[in-house]
Amino acid sequence: MTACAPAPEQSEAPAGPAAASPARAASVGFTEVTQQAGIAFRHVSGAYGRKYLPETMGAGVAVLDYDRDGRPDLYFPNGTHWPAPPKTGPGEARWTRPAGPAPLPALYHNEGGGVFTDRTRQAGLAQSFYGMGAVAADYDNDGDADLFVTALGPDRLYRNDGGSFTEVGAAAGVADDGFGSSATFFDYDQDGDLDLFTCNYVQWKMDEDLFCTLDGRTKSYCTPESYRGESNRLFRNEGLGRFTDVSKQAGVYNPAGKSLGVVTLDFDADGWEDIAVANDTQPNYLYRNRGDGTFAEVGREVGIAFSESGVARGAMGIDAADYDHTGRDSLVIGNFSNEMVGLYHNEGSGLFVDDAPRAGVGLPSLLTLAFGCFFLDYDLDGHADIFVGNGHVEDDIQRVQRDVTYAQKPHLFRGKGDGTFEVAGPNAGGPSGNPFDQEMVARGAAWLDFDTDGDQDIVVSTNNGTARLLRNDADGSSAWLRISLEGAQANRDGIGARVRVTSGGVTQTAHVRTGASYCSGSELPLLFGLGRAAQADKVEVTWPGGKAQMLTNIPARRTLTVKQE
Repeated sequence: MTACAPAPEQSEAPAGPAAASPARAASVGFTEVTQQAGIAFRHVSGAYGRKYLPETMGAGVAVLDYDRDGRPDLYFPNGTHWPAPPKTGPGEARWTRPAGPAPLPALYHNEGGGVFTDRTRQAGLAQSFYGMGAVAADYDNDGDADLFVTALGPDRLYRNDGGSFTEVGAAAGVADDGFGSSATFFDYDQDGDLDLFTCNYVQWKMDEDLFCTLDGRTKSYCTPESYRGESNRLFRNEGLGRFTDVSKQAGVYNPAGKSLGVVTLDFDADGWEDIAVANDTQPNYLYRNRGDGTFAEVGREVGIAFSESGVARGAMGIDAADYDHTGRDSLVIGNFSNEMVGLYHNEGSGLFVDDAPRAGVGLPSLLTLAFGCFFLDYDLDGHADIFVGNGHVEDDIQRVQRDVTYAQKPHLFRGKGDGTFEVAGPNAGGPSGNPFDQEMVARGAAWLDFDTDGDQDIVVSTNNGTARLLRNDADGSSAWLRISLEGAQANRDGIGARVRVTSGGVTQTAHVRTGASYCSGSELPLLFGLGRAAQADKVEVTWPGGKAQMLTNIPARRTLTVKQE
């Protein structure tokens, strides 16, 4: 794609968003192209019969352009084999662990033409450990994408040294030794470099694994209620490659949480990035950034902590977007089966309301167990859609719940632009089949434009199974604009910036962010669907710290690179 950078001018953002108008949707069909794209990654949970808790969770996927060639690459964390078991518990057989080499994560380099090549060893990432989540960003502001990987055990920070990586987690001070899950880079104190928020799940060790059972005899996987929670962490970037754990002084230390998903947003529009956290069987958190280096946890008072019936749900993945053109970020949260997906609408008064049943995403998601979930605009009509990856945690769940399966079909909900959605998955297939009719044990999920054709493709990781790459085969009738930011006073990636695009009387608002979904991170550049418009009438960028730039009359179907003045 060619970069287009018209001379920018500074401008204050308008007072309010434009009202949405209907846009004709493009004809879209998704095709699974995993094998032909050269992706052969298979996740290993380590399971061999003893049913250790981490085996149920699965890992995520990170999208990054690690060699700066303009094409998004893919990193898949992996599990590994367990060490020899310390003992045999009651009712357990003596199983044999798998033999063979230790499983490795995978880095797939995008060669162009829809093809990827495994570059894990060449890039210095061939290290076996029980990986969980991954997120990429330029934490040292040197111009290339670094990689952070959460783990069962010490988290890893891979510094990108020009296309190969060096693991510096311990030296940088971020090698937290918990049960890591999701993470996100963001600049919470607006000092120009990226800080790091990491989620932890529960306190678990192999030799302290509990015996749980569904039938009184056979061991089953324990629920998270059986274990104590573990606090998340906030690491402040001190520069020169070092971070400081400021969790307690910043007000985010809380060992009660059992966190699996995190996303940043500015829910109260005060110019400071807040943190929303999805917790499993515990109330969800919303940390309001006070702007003085501290946060206030307001999840209960703003309405995202519980379901509408006042119950803490089994929350996994999370994402934020302005799905109804109000200019405010709302939240989608993937929950356990029999709990339905949560769609917390930002009312603009400091309150959220779970709108899932009215919006059309509640009932269709009732029986599925959602992990990775995110907003996208797959048909490029200018209205946000929702993808949800599903899969249960109990491989024998049908023994006790006949209507619930282990492998499950994903959801695709098409946004109508009025705050409601329609089920689109059954009609989203191509001539060679419909990937939304295929059951999988989905975990992490992210979007990317891997074939650089201007629409959003989907990558999904599965638990103890193969990754899936779903190519978006839109008919090309809808226009788009891809926007990439380059900060100067702000962090180099422009993370935390707000971008508003006005076209055809419709204003779309999006934030540049890193981690979201479940244990995953999508492509950093923003992609806006423009429907039948030939151009974006206005593009407004508000950088962290409040400085604004406005560009006008930007032709569609191209990448726009905006550099901070």
